[in-house]
Amino acid sequence: MRIRLSEEGENRDISILALDDDPVMTLTLQNYFQNAGYTVDVCNDPEAAVVQVQTRHYDILLLDFLMTPICGDQVVERIRQFNTKLFIILLTGHKSMAPPIKTIRALDIQGYYEKSDRFDQLELLVESCVKSIHQMRTIRSQNDALTEANQKLRESNLEIIRILRLAVDARDIYTRGHSDRVSYYAGRLAESLGRDEVYCNRVRVAGLFHDVGKLHVPDCVLLKSTALTPEERAIIQSHAIRGCELLSSVTVFQDIADIVRSHHERWDGHGYPDGLCGEDIPEEARIIAVADSFDAMTSTRRYRASRSLDYAINELKNGAGTQFDAGFVNVFIIMLNDYDDIKQDLAWTHENDPQYEEEDYEKV
Repeated sequence: MRIRLSEEGENRDISILALDDDPVMTLTLQNYFQNAGYTVDVCNDPEAAVVQVQTRHYDILLLDFLMTPICGDQVVERIRQFNTKLFIILLTGHKSMAPPIKTIRALDIQGYYEKSDRFDQLELLVESCVKSIHQMRTIRSQNDALTEANQKLRESNLEIIRILRLAVDARDIYTRGHSDRVSYYAGRLAESLGRDEVYCNRVRVAGLFHDVGKLHVPDCVLLKSTALTPEERAIIQSHAIRGCELLSSVTVFQDIADIVRSHHERWDGHGYPDGLCGEDIPEEARIIAVADSFDAMTSTRRYRASRSLDYAINELKNGAGTQFDAGFVNVFIIMLNDYDDIKQDLAWTHENDPQYEEEDYEKV
């Protein structure tokens, strides 16, 4: 028997269970592979071995095929019910006594070894398993690192969203919470239209940022309580382009830039900034247009009190097919049948809009 000494314990991170109803065989396997640097446990009872694999961690199982009270293939069947990652090498007294190749494949057995007084071939099979195990560990480690990096990136993006959102809301106490509510309404409408989760999330983020371009609008125009001049109105309307430009400069927000640019376009082509009409307007922008108008009507502004729910619904109906996508208006109005639940979800009432507090953002 050739004994290969380990090189500075290179295999100590690999654990092996040797299972054979012959104690001499398991002791021989243990001595051989421990000298090769592996951690090796032994078991001579196949049923006890199943429990042992379930309660302890092993990377490789070396098991005899012919055993009592159950054979090796039955052991594997039981183990595969709860462990599909264990590498298994089947040991047979004679090649003719091994189970058919079909069974070996079905049970996901990595190989079989015909017993002899030399373990060279078995050692090669074990080393092949070890290479695969190390590769899998490397992949898992890289995946874990990537997951952690993605989580940190997501947290950073959420922080950017929160900062920009607060910056927009801080400009005018009467529009605090508006972007949150538009995001909520638009997300609910997208869900009601049957769009997938990725789409709905994109709509929600675009809703949060639909007015981000107002950061470029001077306070004297943004906070004016009297009628705007044509020049001032043009400055206000420029926020759609400004918002698009700002978001286009941030990679993570580039997919919502055109949505923000187009959220004031009209179905009849009389909107701004590009005069798009009908289905040429990005669908997400058409969704936000409905949500934006509804919240604007039902919220308190410095120049007027909030409108009633019935008033807002009638205005949406009147604008269907001219200002808004008529199909989206119909779905939105049906969605408003749950308006009391919607208000509870948002944790706000129209009467206290100006007192909308920062901690309320976490509820939306």
